[in-house]
Amino acid sequence: MSIRIHPSILSCDFSRLSEELDAISAADMAHVDVMDNHFVPNLTFGPPVVERIREVSPIPIDAHLMIEQADRHAPVYADMGCASVSFHAEASAAPVRLAREIRALGAKASLAIRPATPIEPYIDLLAEFDQILIMTVEPGFGGQSFLDVCLPKVTRTRQAIDDAGLEVQLQVDGGVSATTVARAVAAGANVLVAGSAVYSAEDRTAAIEELRELAHDAQR
Repeated sequence: MSIRIHPSILSCDFSRLSEELDAISAADMAHVDVMDNHFVPNLTFGPPVVERIREVSPIPIDAHLMIEQADRHAPVYADMGCASVSFHAEASAAPVRLAREIRALGAKASLAIRPATPIEPYIDLLAEFDQILIMTVEPGFGGQSFLDVCLPKVTRTRQAIDDAGLEVQLQVDGGVSATTVARAVAAGANVLVAGSAVYSAEDRTAAIEELRELAHDAQR
């Protein structure tokens, strides 16, 4: 599957948000981390801010909802025009119903799982999702180190997707950088969320293209 780079704006300078979004226009989507200070110990954006981000962003929005009561709140982000909406399996009582609702509203539906959550309970449901997001750090904060212990789960998920003949994207989020991206791609990921690796670079376009090239090299 094609490589996609989704910089996380959690690492950007929020006082210059519009400019920081323009700086990643070479990427495929802007990854927006929505945190509620309940599901994770941090508080970031709510629907009004995400909607404004979507309005000014030069690229589509990939909304990652690290929130409780996903069944209730996730459709709001699809309805406002986010291109992709990731909700956590741990926060949804009815993930298939929620995925279908998100799709009906015109967004891609993505199931996210934390490092300690196994993929196996969801293997038979893969066709209901456009993407599986495997966290490679504990969700809640940017700048954490990549957890290599999650790579076998990435590999098992890719194998299950391929065995079922599905066109499901496989995203990894957490600690992705020039030194870890090849391992993530070799394990089977094709959508890469990178925050500090992009926003700590003086030239964000060059950082995005470096990640893309390293990922392509790992696919060959």
